[in-house]
Amino acid sequence: MSVGTYRVPATGTDDQDPHAEDELYVVMAGRGRLTAGGETVAVVPGDVVFVPAGEVHRFHDVTEDLSLLVVFAPAYSGDGGDAG
Repeated sequence: MSVGTYRVPATGTDDQDPHAEDELYVVMAGRGRLTAGGETVAVVPGDVVFVPAGEVHRFHDVTEDLSLLVVFAPAYSGDGGDAG
């Protein structure tokens, strides 16, 4: 597994592509929405969201700068997209 950070500024664009690894996002700060697997959820500090490998996902409607801790399993390879 590997760990990194990802940020999306308020009113910013999340342009990441699907990844070859499963992902776990921990919202450290900010507010917005995440669409993944055809479902949309609000995200706020303290939320933990799982995104399976290969699934298209986007953070959007960001009203406060999002700061996320992201865990990849297995370790991020760079294949299939950009970690951000």
